[in-house]
Amino acid sequence: MYGRKGCQLLKELSSSEKGHLPQFNSDLFEQVFAECSQHHLELQSLIRKMQEEGLDVQTAKNADHHGALIHHLALVRNKRCLMAYVYNRADVIRSLLWKIGHVLPKEIEEKLSHSEEVYFKKHSARLKSYMSSLQVDLTVDMVPPKDPYIKIRVLDDIGEGIVLSDDKTANFARHSIHFLKRTDAEQFISRGLMEELTG
Repeated sequence: MYGRKGCQLLKELSSSEKGHLPQFNSDLFEQVFAECSQHHLELQSLIRKMQEEGLDVQTAKNADHHGALIHHLALVRNKRCLMAYVYNRADVIRSLLWKIGHVLPKEIEEKLSHSEEVYFKKHSARLKSYMSSLQVDLTVDMVPPKDPYIKIRVLDDIGEGIVLSDDKTANFARHSIHFLKRTDAEQFISRGLMEELTG
């Protein structure tokens, strides 16, 4: 039956938890795309046949006309399914930039198709360019902080010579504790390299 694979693609996406990205299903995506190509060929063939018989494609109501209509509607439906799949995944990818930062963890990056990786990198680069022109980092402090400084513990060895926003350098050895500006620590916290110590 026409359209089942496109519907299956969207069901797979909608069954995942909101805000989470399932693995890009390239096999099913290609199958839906191939079905679209087949519908297009069938549609062209039926229209060509009607034109060869001297029938008006718009007004003739024979079997070929109805067959062409079915192929056209199936093509449009599959196209909408593919576009919804790509759009909703792109929406999640854009939101990841605000939640995680400009560097995606390996486990998320593996779920993306090549074009989605390129999309994330270009979107990230444009956002960085915009923020640098304003000289403001919009990805930190989504909720205004009570104190600009926080106490953090380094969870993984980050290294020496990390330049902070006040042009000082720091050594972030594993399990060391620091008192940093929230804006300096936020990028490392979102990547799971540091944790905020409260209390």
